[in-house]
Amino acid sequence: MQYRSFIFALILLLSSNFDSLAAQAPFPKYQIQEVAKDLNFPWSLAFLPDGSVLVTERTGKLLRIKDGSVSEAISGLPTTIYVKGQGGLLEVILHPNFAANGWLYLSYATGDTDNNALQVMRAKLVGNKLTQQQVVFTVSPFKSTPVHFAGRMAFLADNTLLITSGDGFDYREDAQRLDSLMGKIIRINDDGSAPLNNPYFSENANSLTNYIFSYGHRNPQGILFDPVRKVIFSNEHGPDGGDELNVIQAGVNYGWPVITYGKDYIGGRISPFTEYPNMQQPLIDWTPSIAPSGMAVHSGEIFKTLNGDFLVSVLKFKEVRWVQMHDMEVLGQVSLFKELGQRIRDVRVHPDGSIYILTDSAQGKVLRVVPE
Repeated sequence: MQYRSFIFALILLLSSNFDSLAAQAPFPKYQIQEVAKDLNFPWSLAFLPDGSVLVTERTGKLLRIKDGSVSEAISGLPTTIYVKGQGGLLEVILHPNFAANGWLYLSYATGDTDNNALQVMRAKLVGNKLTQQQVVFTVSPFKSTPVHFAGRMAFLADNTLLITSGDGFDYREDAQRLDSLMGKIIRINDDGSAPLNNPYFSENANSLTNYIFSYGHRNPQGILFDPVRKVIFSNEHGPDGGDELNVIQAGVNYGWPVITYGKDYIGGRISPFTEYPNMQQPLIDWTPSIAPSGMAVHSGEIFKTLNGDFLVSVLKFKEVRWVQMHDMEVLGQVSLFKELGQRIRDVRVHPDGSIYILTDSAQGKVLRVVPE
């Protein structure tokens, strides 16, 4: 009887931990295919319904890749793209109803050395040309630094659009101010208007608070809405240490620069606090910094054992970081694709589950990871 009880208890234990054990399985054997090369600092990509891929070059071009062939630059981009430092053409994302309405969205730095900001435009792609261009959002106030624009975007289930906005580096106190859109995650309707249910919406139609979804961010370089968990996740650059993966909730203060696990680049303390009342702790703190960039949640038949896990492209350590998850619990982290020896700017999961990677250089590549 005792023996049977022991076996039954063991079966229950193994059953309860099956998902956890599966999530910690080694990464499947793979091969890396070259989709395109000689791209000038590719920053973001989007999968079109016809099987082609749109890729932005930070230096100011939008390209289409199909069957290994790279198109001539797509015309109709804004003439005001500011290319300097971390600024330039950034994210490209398709509207959830792209097949019906044809809208795609681009984020980019606009302005000049003395006055620049993040801006978002939507347009329709006809052949190799953008048409019906509309500027739907501009971060305010403008700034005089060529860094910390953020610029990642993600659509939610209600077709509202999240936009990450950096703190401008020299303006980090603005991340805590609700009269500034720097250091924020912004939420807009797909036409650029402010959703009435944003957490700080006011009766003043001109108030910047109408667009704020969350605040206290430094430079969020990845954002996604997980349709299975129905949760928003974002990563962001800390200073020297203090990079973060966060669960994003409406109206929440994520603490920068009041709380941080990082230090200033010259070694000084930014804040004496790593915790403070009413300020959110990260799901993951990366100290020392890894310099996270893009981010994707895995789904699809290819590499199915990864479904629900996060893939984070990493600049500093030249890898993709596989964040193994069980529901909302982080089980572990594994470094992938270090054999490339390249800074990784973005990672995306194709609907079939294959993994696309953008390498960050003047001879950048689009790579596809598939089973061996």
